[in-house]
Amino acid sequence: MNNFAKLGNQLVNIWKQLGVSQKVSVLVATLVLVAGLIGVAVWSSRADYSLLYGKLADGEASKVIAALDDAKVPYRVGGGGGSIFVPADKVYLMRMQLAGRGIPRSSEGVGFEIFDKPNFGISDFVQRANYVRAVQGELERTISQMDEIESARVMVVLPENRLLLDRDKHPTASVFVRVRGNSQLQAQAVNSIRFLVANSVEGLKPNFVSIVDNLGNVLSENTENDSLTGLSSTQLAARRNLEQYLGKKAQDMLEKVLGPGQALVRVSAEINLDTITKTEEKFDPDGQVIRHQTKDDMNDDSTTTTSSSPSGVAANVNTDTNNASGASPITKSLNHKSTSTVEYEVGKTTSSTMQSAGGVKRLTAAVTVAARYEGEGKERKLAPRTAPELEKLQRIVTSAVGIDTTRGDTISLEEMAFNEQFATDVTHQLDQQQKTQFWWDLAKNLAYPALGVIAFVILLGLWKSTPVQEIPLGVPVGRLVNGRNGQGQPAWNQEPDSTVVTVEVLNRLIKENPGNMTQAIRDWMAKGSAAEN
Repeated sequence: MNNFAKLGNQLVNIWKQLGVSQKVSVLVATLVLVAGLIGVAVWSSRADYSLLYGKLADGEASKVIAALDDAKVPYRVGGGGGSIFVPADKVYLMRMQLAGRGIPRSSEGVGFEIFDKPNFGISDFVQRANYVRAVQGELERTISQMDEIESARVMVVLPENRLLLDRDKHPTASVFVRVRGNSQLQAQAVNSIRFLVANSVEGLKPNFVSIVDNLGNVLSENTENDSLTGLSSTQLAARRNLEQYLGKKAQDMLEKVLGPGQALVRVSAEINLDTITKTEEKFDPDGQVIRHQTKDDMNDDSTTTTSSSPSGVAANVNTDTNNASGASPITKSLNHKSTSTVEYEVGKTTSSTMQSAGGVKRLTAAVTVAARYEGEGKERKLAPRTAPELEKLQRIVTSAVGIDTTRGDTISLEEMAFNEQFATDVTHQLDQQQKTQFWWDLAKNLAYPALGVIAFVILLGLWKSTPVQEIPLGVPVGRLVNGRNGQGQPAWNQEPDSTVVTVEVLNRLIKENPGNMTQAIRDWMAKGSAAEN
């Protein structure tokens, strides 16, 4: 205790002999050191929090917080109350404990696990309702697996099973999706969802699946074939796709020749949307063929005779004296009849032609190429293309699009100067922003080192402006020389010597004997002892 008391007294004496600037420097250094130690201690003792659950509803978040309070686990709430953070070493433990208590309840609907538990005695209506719930839950889980979708809700409506079917009643479905980042869902993803839901419900068609996002946009279109709206949307989509395809094909070819952004192609297509069924019959009178032929041959051979002794008046009347025998004459007749019937069929050709919609009736292409310049800066001048060059470009577009002049297709190609002022201004603004951001980041990165250098320069100036004062170090000379007393014990245990080395004496001894300061101190002590004697 005596040693500590003496050390304290020496420090107090040293403090009293310091100048004002020296005291300020010591205090500042002490405060900086203490603040650094406190900061390191606080930072090292700070718990690392990790996300336990995120995007929770208010009711589920309150249940999780109540469970954490019961378990006496520290937590933090963020994300508008929907995100809860706990120490990193307790994340998985708390998740398992809360899952065992059924907290939080999943926002997705129940799936086919609803049938895992046996339910005896339930009605057909409840069984059907459970099946619909299971289908909806499975669809919600599947749709939520898409990268662009954060969550989904599916509602399926099935008509009642009746003995007499009503064709006007059919299954329908509605899908509500929450898109990540509040962006609009692409058409390809919308069609995927519609076909996914339609193929998961018996009798459901993709046309009867409606999709709405969290911004209130109706993403599904009515593509019913037997409706005017469905036909119009389909026809417009087909025309738009054809025009975009032909325009992009021609523009890509021109950009390969002229450079990116040096050509603009727009195609207008007139499509035949009529479905025609044509039946044609042709008769050829010269191409007669025998259809039916009948031929009948008939021969008639007959003989007539008279008896030799006729009775009656005829016998008495006969006065022919030339007939010696008195017999009647004999008559013979031979008849031949031939009948032929021929039926002819006139040649006939029947053809049936069905023309589907989608044929191109007429194409119109408008092409604009950027004007060509030569030179740089103020010497930049317009160099128009020649007529043969423009004709070559026009032939390229004609071949790429498929222009047919006999069909009435037209193409116009013009060389014009593109307005690049907006693009130039935007580029200039971006360059200015990049430069400003670069200098701002550089200034922020150099601010702290600059403050440290300024503080060091100020402290160095204060030290240099402080006058040299004789301050007893409070350390006996023998302790400085060899660290031990005459008995071989450590010098800290011996009584302090009355002779104290001052700063001025040390500076003088160092200057006179830079090589061996210990020997210089001993010689100086020897001189001081001789003077006292």
